[in-house]
Amino acid sequence: MEGNEAVAWGALHAGCRFFAGYPITPATSVLNTMLRFLPPAGGIVLQGEDEIASMGYCLGASMAGLKAMTATSGPGISLYSEQISYAIGSEIPLVIVNVQRLGPSTGSATRGADGDVNFMRWQSSGGLPVIVLAPVDAGDCYTLTIHAFNLAERFRVPVFLASNKEIGLTRESVDFSALERPAPVERAAPAEGRPFLPFEPDPATGVPYFLPIGGRTLVRQTSSTHGRHGYITTDPGEIEAAGRRMQAKIETHADEIAFYEAHVEPGAGTLIITYGVTARAARVARRQLQEAGRPVSLLILKTLWPAPAGLLKKLAADVERILVVEMNLGQYVWEIERQLRPKKIDFFGQMNGKLITPGQIKEAI
Repeated sequence: MEGNEAVAWGALHAGCRFFAGYPITPATSVLNTMLRFLPPAGGIVLQGEDEIASMGYCLGASMAGLKAMTATSGPGISLYSEQISYAIGSEIPLVIVNVQRLGPSTGSATRGADGDVNFMRWQSSGGLPVIVLAPVDAGDCYTLTIHAFNLAERFRVPVFLASNKEIGLTRESVDFSALERPAPVERAAPAEGRPFLPFEPDPATGVPYFLPIGGRTLVRQTSSTHGRHGYITTDPGEIEAAGRRMQAKIETHADEIAFYEAHVEPGAGTLIITYGVTARAARVARRQLQEAGRPVSLLILKTLWPAPAGLLKKLAADVERILVVEMNLGQYVWEIERQLRPKKIDFFGQMNGKLITPGQIKEAI
């Protein structure tokens, strides 16, 4: 199956029952597959008149209590930006599949790239964190989509699946019986018999309890700065506390929610760090170098944001050099440098519509 089809299977098994999107290469087959899956399962699929409307439908569905997902590519992600900020500020759970293609602007619709990595993290006004997961293959598309829904529900935050045209539209064999299938997580409801405040957090998690709009209890939502009651506020103390809480509820769990694949070779002087489809070339390069008697270690990140600082520092501690490889002109490498300074960090990347090859990675090493 395609990676996009595997995403749809993961969404179905995670309990997704609402999808809205607008056709865009290379993400359209997510919409097509959800059209096959959700109506027979009692779910709803809408093709919006554009990307902005599609995101609005998903926000409304999520606020009404449904697990919701949308899928698009670079130009659509740009149009989603304002409503992603709304989802962050109003703590609305949502999964956003970004099947990246070569930019900028409309770029090359049939060529892959990883050019949206920083945009997904920093595009919203205010700069508060989101979660970004990065699959390597169709199997990852399935499992990480379930994880994405679970994280969205747990933290009440938008979660991105940073796929790529080469992952989303490549057909490959998937053994479902061998794949991890995480148990679905549901957003936490308030305790019975106590007044409900729409943004009152659980003291243990910092995440507000959830009740759906349209139920028996009044639920307020606003895109403006607000207090626990959901009323607009300009009080600096309330605003500061809410912002700090929304930052901490994710960033304090960065290493706990870090998905990754590590191949650590004793005595290796070089650590390759990569993600997405490029990880497949890095695996081959590592194996070939190993066979040639020149071991290198490899870290494949499957959680890009929040950056897993503890993991990075642990694996980088005993190597002399780090090589970051990306299908762009240098984006996540800046976060690696920030986390690991003053470690020696080198970069290899390209953004021309072609996949990075094992030979290019070996040459960079």
